[in-house]
Amino acid sequence: MLPVTSKIRGVMRSGVKSVFRLLHPGLGLKRWFIPLMVGVVIVGLGIGLFLRELYAETTYPAFLRLVLLQAWPRWIRGLIFVTVGGGLIGYSLFQLNKHLLQAFLPDQANLEYVAEQVHRHRRRRRDGPKIVVIGGGSGLSVLLSGLKHHTENITAIVTVADDGGSSGKLRRELGVLPPGDFRNCIAALADDEALTTQLFRYRFRSGGLEGHSFGNLFITAMAEVTGSFEEGLYQSGRVLNIRGKILPSTLENVTLYAEVDEGAQTRTVAGESAIPEANAPILRVYLQPDAPRAFPPAVQAILNADLIVAGPGSLYTSVIPNLLVTEITAAIRTSKAAKVYICNVATQPGETDGYSLDDHVQAIQAHARMAGGESTFESPNILFDTVLSNNNLAHPIPKDMRHLTPVQPTSPAGSKYTVIGADVVNEPRPWRHDPTKLANQLMNWYNNKL
Repeated sequence: MLPVTSKIRGVMRSGVKSVFRLLHPGLGLKRWFIPLMVGVVIVGLGIGLFLRELYAETTYPAFLRLVLLQAWPRWIRGLIFVTVGGGLIGYSLFQLNKHLLQAFLPDQANLEYVAEQVHRHRRRRRDGPKIVVIGGGSGLSVLLSGLKHHTENITAIVTVADDGGSSGKLRRELGVLPPGDFRNCIAALADDEALTTQLFRYRFRSGGLEGHSFGNLFITAMAEVTGSFEEGLYQSGRVLNIRGKILPSTLENVTLYAEVDEGAQTRTVAGESAIPEANAPILRVYLQPDAPRAFPPAVQAILNADLIVAGPGSLYTSVIPNLLVTEITAAIRTSKAAKVYICNVATQPGETDGYSLDDHVQAIQAHARMAGGESTFESPNILFDTVLSNNNLAHPIPKDMRHLTPVQPTSPAGSKYTVIGADVVNEPRPWRHDPTKLANQLMNWYNNKL
């Protein structure tokens, strides 16, 4: 009997220990026990009132009086029923969850295993690698929405050169930094991403707010309330409980210019939104005023990072503008972090028509070199020594979008960077990245590099 008793005690101790591990702060489980218990109490009260009425008006047969323990004091009966009922509820909930999760758990998985996996998942997100993602536009938000499931130590460094649409209007009329790209990042990092994205992208269709998105107005209002754009961003993130930080690359009011090739001469195009409409090959882009000061927390995040990622996103209007801030590029060069550039799945009309993967990399390298004050685009040291590129070309781009061409995951012989080919394409929209695939491949590469 003793070995059996000892084994039972061991199982009970292990089960109790596992339950308490699941109740540790930060796992987000205790909050659901409260409504569960309230619901049980309310149901119990309802049943009690019904039984009280039935008890007063009904004569029970002898066997039922025995089952209801009528000969015992009421407080003992109540204690027994609560204990037995609570045990049955707990056991049933455990078995129900166990069978529902059976397809996702290994054989012989028990409560201790589940508790350990929950703790590991939470630690991985809380104590995961410090990742800095540099870019803007929709490409950046796609990556962020996938990365937030791997770590909460994410810092998005976002361009402030946007001057089109609602962002441009707010920038011109109120003098704030353009909120559009920040809005997309906040939505991507929010807990309820689908609802927040739908709300933040909502555009007013009439009246004085026509054309403005709710998210842009929210961030602008928060900046007014808190006294600064950067504090408004921080408080917006707190309100929506985002998993990470979002920082501007600079707080200065910059304008993006481009020199485009028109054959016999070059032409200068002013404004981020006007550059893709120039319909001419881009020779270079630059900021005015020249050499804007970097936002110090952005520089610090880069220096403290474990992994620095540039892209995906519009090459000349989302990614490169951040690298034109000299201190940002200098911090990337100084940082000991792993560095990777995520190349777009397809070319972008007006910016990268006909570009190969190497053309993307060389454009980044050239502008990073110029941001460092060098007089030539040529550089002996590559800024990002690894390039992640899609290699799943089995899903053709629709015929009505033939102006987009897939970027091949190849590089010329003798390249100073390594190309990692991986399936990261969004199959229903094969000109874009899939957030889950992209984040998984990026983290697999990083973990294998350690």
